[in-house]
Amino acid sequence: MGKPIHITSEIGKLKTVLLHRPGEELENLTPDTLAELLFDDIPYLKMAQAEHDRFADLLRSRGAEVLYYDKLATESLQDGKVRERFIRDMLHGSKQADRRVTEALFDYLAAMDTKTMVRKVMAGVRKADVKIATQNTASLESIVADSNFPFYLNPMPNLYFSRDYAAAIGEGMTVNHMHFPARRRESLFMKYILENHPRFAGEDVPVWYGRDNRWSVEGGDEQVWSADTLAIGLSQRTEAGAIEKIAERVLTEGGFKRVVALEIPKSRALMHLDTVLTMIDYNKFTVFPEIMDNLGKMNIYILTLDEKGQLSIEHRENLLDVIKEVTGRDDIEFLPTGGGDRIASEREQWNDGSNTLAIAPGVVVTYTRNYVSNELMSKAGIEVLDISGAELGRGRGGPRCMSMPLIREDI
Repeated sequence: MGKPIHITSEIGKLKTVLLHRPGEELENLTPDTLAELLFDDIPYLKMAQAEHDRFADLLRSRGAEVLYYDKLATESLQDGKVRERFIRDMLHGSKQADRRVTEALFDYLAAMDTKTMVRKVMAGVRKADVKIATQNTASLESIVADSNFPFYLNPMPNLYFSRDYAAAIGEGMTVNHMHFPARRRESLFMKYILENHPRFAGEDVPVWYGRDNRWSVEGGDEQVWSADTLAIGLSQRTEAGAIEKIAERVLTEGGFKRVVALEIPKSRALMHLDTVLTMIDYNKFTVFPEIMDNLGKMNIYILTLDEKGQLSIEHRENLLDVIKEVTGRDDIEFLPTGGGDRIASEREQWNDGSNTLAIAPGVVVTYTRNYVSNELMSKAGIEVLDISGAELGRGRGGPRCMSMPLIREDI
C-alpha cells in the first residue's frame, strides 16, 4: 500500500474517503439542547441513515474505498493501555475529569467492549446510565448538575460532518481544534487513529496542525486547490492564527508554494468556505455571490515564504483574478448558487447548494433539493450525481461536509 494520505487537489478522482454513519447521537438531541449542539432541527435517524447509506454506496459505485470513523477508532483502541488513556482523555475533554463522578464514568466505559464504548462516547452518556456510589456524592455540584442536564458526556451529533475534525493536505493532516465546545472532542478520535491504527501508525504522517493548538480551524474551511496551493477560509470557525501556523508548516515541509486565505462573513448561514465556494472542475467553481461586495471584491490574503524563509502576506481583493493567477488558467468560470436569483440563491445556499463534493474532475455529488444550482452545473458540462438530503441536511451540511477524502489521484 502507498501513503495513507495523498490529497493534491479538490477534484482528482476520489480513491479513499472517511465517513461517519449517523447513529444514536442524533436521537439524543432534544429541543432544549439544539442550540448548544449546533443543530436547528432533529433529523429522523432511520431516514438519515438510509440517506447516508445511499451516499456511501454512490461513492463506492464510482470506485472509492469508504472507511468509517467509528470502525477506525475501534481498531485503534485494541491495546488496553491505549484504550484507558483514550477514555481518560475523553473524560477530560468532556470536562468530567477530577470530579466526583470521574471514576464511575471511567469504570462504566472501561467495562464495555471497545466498539460499544466508542459508540457510547459518540452517542453520549446519560446520567441515568451510570450508577454512582452514594457515599460522598451529595455535593452541591452533583445535585445542581443532576437537576439541570441529562448528560454526563454530551452526544456528538455533528460527527457525520466528517470533513471538519481533520483535513488531509498533501501527505499530512490537520487534526483540528474545533471552534465551538460542542465539537471539540470529535478530533480526539482522529488523534488516536493516526497514532495507533495499523493503516496510519508508523507511516510518518505529518500533522500540520494539532487539536491542542490555541486557535480554531475546521476542515470545511480547508481546500487543496492544487499541489502547490492551499486555500483556507477565514470564517466564523477558522481563525487567522491557525491559518498562519498551518501556512508555516505546509510551505516549509509540505511542498506548497502558497496559502490563500479568504475572509468570508462570520455567520451561521456561511459557517465554512465550502458552504460558499467549492472547486468542481479544472476551471469551474460554485460560488455564493454574497461573499463578495457589489464590485466583486472580498478580503484575500496570499501567504508565501520570502527569500529568507519568513512568512510574507499580500492583500488582494478580486477573487476571480486570484483564482486565475494561482491556477494558471484564464478560463475560470463561477457558477452562482441558485443561478444568481436572489431568493433561489439564499434558499439553496442554506440547503448547501454550494457544498458540492467533486469525486473526479467535472463530476460532483449534490443534494437533489438544490435543483436550480444542479441544473446550472449540468448546463455547464458538469456530471451531477444528486442524493436525497431531506434528513441529513437538517444538520446544515452537504456532501462535501459529510466526507473526508484521504486519497485522490493526481490531476
